[in-house]
Amino acid sequence: MSERERPEGSQDAAAGEGPGLDFIREAVTQDLAQGRYSYVRTRFPPEPNGWLHIGHTKAFLIDFGVAADFKGRCNLRFDDTNPEKEDMSYVEAIKRDVAWLGCDWGGQELFASDYYEALYELALKLIRKGVAYVDDLSEEEMKEYRGTNVPDKNNITYTPPGRNSPWRDRSVEENLDLFARMRAGEFPDGAKTLRAKIDMAHPNLLMRDPTMYRIRREPHYRTGTKWCIYPMYDFQHPLSDAMEEVTHSLCSLEYEIHRPLYDWFIREAEVFPTRQIEFSRLNITHTVLSKRWLLRLVKDGCVKGWDDPRMPTLAGLRRRGYTPESIRDFISRIGIAKTDSMVDIQLLEHCLREDLNKRANRVMSVLKPVKLVIENWPAGHVEELEAVNNPEDPTAGTRRIPFTGELYIERDDFQEIPPPKYFRLFPGNSVRLRYGYIVTCTGFTKDPATGEITEVRCTYDPATKGGDAQDNRKVKGTIHWVSAAGAVPLEARLYDHLFLAERPMDVPEGVDWLTTINTASEEVLSGAFGEPSLAASKAGDRYQFERLGYFACDPDTTPGKPVFNRAVSLRDSWAKIEKKGG
Repeated sequence: MSERERPEGSQDAAAGEGPGLDFIREAVTQDLAQGRYSYVRTRFPPEPNGWLHIGHTKAFLIDFGVAADFKGRCNLRFDDTNPEKEDMSYVEAIKRDVAWLGCDWGGQELFASDYYEALYELALKLIRKGVAYVDDLSEEEMKEYRGTNVPDKNNITYTPPGRNSPWRDRSVEENLDLFARMRAGEFPDGAKTLRAKIDMAHPNLLMRDPTMYRIRREPHYRTGTKWCIYPMYDFQHPLSDAMEEVTHSLCSLEYEIHRPLYDWFIREAEVFPTRQIEFSRLNITHTVLSKRWLLRLVKDGCVKGWDDPRMPTLAGLRRRGYTPESIRDFISRIGIAKTDSMVDIQLLEHCLREDLNKRANRVMSVLKPVKLVIENWPAGHVEELEAVNNPEDPTAGTRRIPFTGELYIERDDFQEIPPPKYFRLFPGNSVRLRYGYIVTCTGFTKDPATGEITEVRCTYDPATKGGDAQDNRKVKGTIHWVSAAGAVPLEARLYDHLFLAERPMDVPEGVDWLTTINTASEEVLSGAFGEPSLAASKAGDRYQFERLGYFACDPDTTPGKPVFNRAVSLRDSWAKIEKKGG
């Protein structure tokens, strides 16, 4: 199997099956054995500036899973230091998603904004130690002074030393005074910053006197207008971890370059020595996994909200019909690796099929109906047929469905002139109606104006009920149906990948990545019908519509008109890939 299809790493890494399954758990085991820590505490620190997507799922299942394996605790902390983009509604959405995946944080939510005073005191401590200073350079000037990576004559990238700010050598007393005045609101936004004094020649640009605080007159969703200076993430994050006495700060691979700065702040602030460990982030084909990019999809109206069933957000996946178990299985299968790779979205869909195959009851629905009239059916007669609810679960039992002389079948299950190897209905051909009888097509009616088939006619053989033909009569095709009498009108929404490209962000320079959106990613069928049992469906109920796929009842459902989203089709391309060995 290719690296794209199955990344390197333990297949059970995120399943929470005990220590020693992957490099993270091995590191934690070693830390405990060597006495570096006497307990394990992790944290999941989302910024409340958007809804969680499936990439976050990998992170928090690792965070909570490692804590559980070592009988420790995982803190749910909201790193809310960017007031322009954060909102309490995002906090509630994140809590809802984490709980849905089955993670327990003990009901205690933590917030970086609760540490603002303590963080301010630690900033004062660093100023007094002479390793932090107030700078007057603008943001653009700081970038210029910091320098950048450039290619040498052999086209090998190197980083020339930067330049010290003219205000780098201010006295401790002056820095303390200016920082206090920054907090008091004496300076306009952007006029001054507090920076760490590290090394302007460091090969890692992040270590070249990074910003610790900036002035922002922006109300905070929790602290209001109490603060006009806000800590930067790279300053707040390690110190918040330390204040919570987190032993292992587990984060995705893009933070590896931040680790020297993480360790520097902990060392210089002389706080609890949390250890940062990185793992590869999750990348999935035909998908974008960034809150910033997903926010653009929402704001530009490309989707109908954060919970649009085409979105890779947990809310979107839940609405589409994904189960917590299928997502946890997916994360377990891809494992934990130290290098980034691309996972085929077919694996995610395969995990859902495997889960719903075991738990979803079978029903019959017709999405694009045409009427089938049984000419020799006794007038007014209604027969009840017994149908199996789930062949994978004997305890699911059976149900009774009405069978009459007028049915709905799928429009694609009849052809006036059939193509080769077409085994469904066409003039003179016979098929079996699922759970019912063998019928033979005798004719059809067309709309003279449009040429569309409006009715198909047939006769039935009473001796063929449920496959019990006395003459062992066999047919090659079996089709599903819904009795016209008692049929439940429903709306079906069929979804395809939101992006046609396997890597949507890989576009030529100057081309907007939104141009890779699949404009046919949603098809709404408002004239569908389902069997009577679907009338009582409520949001979140999941079924297998026989021959059509797995569907979930949508919150848009109204009395008398259920709405169903197709979570995934029945065809499983991933199973074929696995069978062939990649």
